[in-house]
Amino acid sequence: MSLSAESFEHVADLVLRRSAIRLAPGKEYLVETRLLGMARERGLADVEELVRQVRASGTEADRERIVEELTTNETSWFRDQLPFESLREHVLPRIVAERGPAARVRVWSAACSTGQEPYSIAMTAAEVLPPTASVEILATDLSDQVLAQARSGTYSQLEINRGMPASMMVRHLVRSGAQWQVNPDLRRSVTFRKHNLLDMLPLGPFDIVFLRNVLIYFDVAVKHDILRRVARVMAPGGVLVLGSAETVFGMDGEWSRVQAGRGSLYVVQRPATGAVPSVATGMTHTHRAAVVPALARGGQE
Repeated sequence: MSLSAESFEHVADLVLRRSAIRLAPGKEYLVETRLLGMARERGLADVEELVRQVRASGTEADRERIVEELTTNETSWFRDQLPFESLREHVLPRIVAERGPAARVRVWSAACSTGQEPYSIAMTAAEVLPPTASVEILATDLSDQVLAQARSGTYSQLEINRGMPASMMVRHLVRSGAQWQVNPDLRRSVTFRKHNLLDMLPLGPFDIVFLRNVLIYFDVAVKHDILRRVARVMAPGGVLVLGSAETVFGMDGEWSRVQAGRGSLYVVQRPATGAVPSVATGMTHTHRAAVVPALARGGQE
């Protein structure tokens, strides 16, 4: 039996209320694909029967599981390359140049899924930062399931094959039976925490925020609200990294787009108490009207 319109609407409403992600009509196949495993675990014939059961007598854990299954997104190591190139060649060197070899860098990786993104950030930092510098990465997601794997830092060969450079694998991963595990030193630099972007955001300030391939799932009003609140937990001049199909254009005047080599980043500009060094520029920002030049070659767009 295919998923009925009534059952799809119930699931879509549940996901919208709990994550702000809108499942538009036509996504029935996604619901059936993602929830089929859950239905089979319970010995049910199909997803339609699962939804009916949850509606009639489901627990809070059942509803949370449905939301988790439908909000777990695609991920890979060093995904899209350019953000990590900008991080390696421009952003991190600029921070060290401004703050010195003992620089402390705080990063937030939002919607981190099974951990490939924050560990990719940690690996990049390990390659660039001097031994006297430190990086603290907060990685968040709303799914307990993906966070459990992320905390373990353990991945199958198939998962490793999705974007992991051989040089990074040799340096930062160790064999764990038939799987690979991120080495303990690197794991210690990342803290994983359950968090919904609709809730109060983590305490900052963060020098760098990765919020990639997340905003595309939200309505304009929700995007605006998230970006406004993200700006509040970033250091003045902090760098926001979005997905290649995402932009802050038309969303919020607190952001300025800058070029960092071949990639584009967004720099927060907001009033600050006193003069705070900008992560992005080496300038000192004391007010919002400060002009933010490019991180590297090229000018502001």
